[in-house]
Amino acid sequence: MTNSKQDRPLDGWRILVPRGGPWGDGVAASLRSRGAVPVVAPLINFAATTDQAALDQALARLAAGEYDWLTVTSATTVDVMFAHRAVVPRRTKIAAVGETTAAALQAVGYEVAMVPDEDNSAGGMAEQLIALETEPRRILALRSEIAKPVLSVLLQEAGHDVDSVVAYRTVGVPVTERIKRDVENGRINAILITSGSVAEQVREQFPRIPDETLLAAIGPRTAKDADRAGLPITVVADRQTVDALIDAVSSFTLPHAADELAP
Repeated sequence: MTNSKQDRPLDGWRILVPRGGPWGDGVAASLRSRGAVPVVAPLINFAATTDQAALDQALARLAAGEYDWLTVTSATTVDVMFAHRAVVPRRTKIAAVGETTAAALQAVGYEVAMVPDEDNSAGGMAEQLIALETEPRRILALRSEIAKPVLSVLLQEAGHDVDSVVAYRTVGVPVTERIKRDVENGRINAILITSGSVAEQVREQFPRIPDETLLAAIGPRTAKDADRAGLPITVVADRQTVDALIDAVSSFTLPHAADELAP
């Protein structure tokens, strides 16, 4: 018989999941399978781009086969592509920034040609594409409004023809008073920090987080963004995946008996 602590390492934990939708549902299910109580409280959401015409034109050019590569730097971009029924011709290769984004692409039927081997960042993706493509290529880079154009700049400097197009905007979502109270009085034992945008919202919406509350960042880059936002990260996942993030939290002992605290 297996050890129940190994099967359910997060028994008794209440963990804040900072995004909703299918992603949030999937994370909540993973947490439940390890014994935790997930508290899904979306801190960010995604809104349409303010330049819909530019996105429509880029997706039309993509469908017409005008691009050699499409670069995708977030799972949210995949949601936008799917919502717009974006067609990616066989001749156009897709580069995904990391495993999570690649999985999101594959889940809705897009084929992924490249994921950076080590550095799952815009810079890492650019570096690998530049090494792979020695001749100038036509590249479509879909991105968030707040993302710095690191990828486009590096690819352009290497001689590629890049269209950098905003696919969506990131907006903050205010949490309920109940969630705010639960965070401030320590009833939430851990908060998952899954992006720089989430880190900023956690800092802004929860000005008083108890020292015992574990703040877990999904990877080194997100940890750096959290640090810039003034958020003290407790643990950093060694890979930029949800499984690695949950594993990182699972290695800790429950800080205190949350149920003994005032409601």
